[in-house]
Amino acid sequence: MHHEETQDATHDLAVISRLRRERQAVILAHNYQPGEIQDLADFTGDSLELSRRAADCDAPVIVFCGVFFMAETAAILSPDKVVLLPELAAGCPMADMADGPALRAMKARHPQAKVVCYVNSSAEVKAESDICCTSANAVRVTASLPGEVIFVPDIHLGGWVSRQLNRELILWNGFCPTHARILPGYVQQAKQEHPHAVVYVHPESRADVIALADETLSTGGMLRAARTSTAREFIIATEIGLLHRLRLENPDKRFYPATPNASCPNMKKITLAKIAQALTTLTPRIEVPEPIRTRARLAITRMLDLP
Repeated sequence: MHHEETQDATHDLAVISRLRRERQAVILAHNYQPGEIQDLADFTGDSLELSRRAADCDAPVIVFCGVFFMAETAAILSPDKVVLLPELAAGCPMADMADGPALRAMKARHPQAKVVCYVNSSAEVKAESDICCTSANAVRVTASLPGEVIFVPDIHLGGWVSRQLNRELILWNGFCPTHARILPGYVQQAKQEHPHAVVYVHPESRADVIALADETLSTGGMLRAARTSTAREFIIATEIGLLHRLRLENPDKRFYPATPNASCPNMKKITLAKIAQALTTLTPRIEVPEPIRTRARLAITRMLDLP
């Protein structure tokens, strides 16, 4: 980091430190965020953990360091709070692969089916769904529904759930471009270079990559498993932002990315300067209009209320 950049970062951190106190703001960061943003967050987690934290926290201002659908989920759960997304352009290509009209059309073709929507989806898609899920609870959520199930929007996560339950699902043809860049050859090469390493794969990955996993886990699941594992080395097949926290929490263990190419450009759009700006101006604020918010909230709370 150059001298000017260091000065800028120091200034931004000072502004954030002052304003988070004045605004009584809580800063939530996803596990895929840049390391310096994870380090200053009040809470870092996967999408399920962050959903719960947003619903439970009593701070009047939530600064959401993640992508649009995550801040939107917080706004759905906490309409009385000011929910800020420091970079409005931090979107999710997978979430953009499904919309309300297309999902309504699919529901019309399968009138008996219940809809499970991955949290990586728009408020409009959540509003058309029966229940939400995350990668941490997708199997349990889907298992709770009898009969036909439409799984939207991730074909890879849906395919993994289908195989876990040995049950046919109606799968939407969406995917995460970042996880799609993790190819079996990369994992095999990493295994050759680190023959004693345990392989953790995220279920958003392709089926032929999941087939190479020792364990298929959400990001929160990977963090918990790495802490308790007796293994010393791990190959991590998910977005590379997770390695920061894995290394921080397990300084005596080694973590290798399946490929350094698995970086989500949207997750890296939020910066210290943008957080400082958001806290200064209380913008960009994320709000979800009625009646979409109420209907979407129902799908999310059904997930959160699942025993």
